[in-house]
Amino acid sequence: MTTGTKDVKATLDGYLRDLRMPAIREGYESAARRAAKNDLGYEEYLLDLVDQESQMREQTRIDRVLRQSKLPLEKDLASFNLKRLPTKVVQPIRTLLDGSFVGRRENVLVFGNPGSGKSHAVCAIAQELVRRSGGHRKVLFRPCSLLIQDLLVAKRDLKLTRLLKRLAGFDVLVLDDLGYVQHDRQEMEVLFMLLADRYERGSIMITSNLPFSKWDAIFKDAMTTAAAIDRLVHHSVILELNVRSYRLEKARQTRKEALPEA
Repeated sequence: MTTGTKDVKATLDGYLRDLRMPAIREGYESAARRAAKNDLGYEEYLLDLVDQESQMREQTRIDRVLRQSKLPLEKDLASFNLKRLPTKVVQPIRTLLDGSFVGRRENVLVFGNPGSGKSHAVCAIAQELVRRSGGHRKVLFRPCSLLIQDLLVAKRDLKLTRLLKRLAGFDVLVLDDLGYVQHDRQEMEVLFMLLADRYERGSIMITSNLPFSKWDAIFKDAMTTAAAIDRLVHHSVILELNVRSYRLEKARQTRKEALPEA
């Protein structure tokens, strides 16, 4: 390699570092060898480099959005056993994976007994929304009880409007375990404000072990309960996971395997 070649390489590396093009900086020499070997033109060589950079940036964006989503990443589609679910539930879940419900501002409401896979289902779908959109769809996962506390603190500090505006920036809000905590009136009010604020403006995915008939225990007031349900159901997909507890099945299987053979 001549001195002039070294200078060109060093200068090019510097420019690519300043322009924040790591994939091109790392791959332009091997891409040049491929281009020469396959007799590719300048445009094809450039396309190869730009494609590598684009793929790296997309993956970086996906990783960043997933970190910011606070989703439990272990609850992904690969580890979700669809075979446990009724056939009438599997197809709607597969349809939700394409993300079209987000564009229509529809909600996803998942009901079932503890351990039936509700949380895993919504987390798996939410992760796929991020991955299949190349990180362009933003999702936030929060246990319902913790989000309500965030809302209460914001209200106390006169920052509730600011928090609702920030939450509105997410395409999908995942509220896990609505109904486990018996809410007081103040908690009910901020929760209702959130649901009203997102009505027809953004999708919400909710899991609950309580059917609608028992939501009076959440909102305390029959009229508010009806209004909340009306807003959620108006544009929604409802899934009922009426299956046995996955955790209980796993525990039984573990105990069975641990027993000595007769």
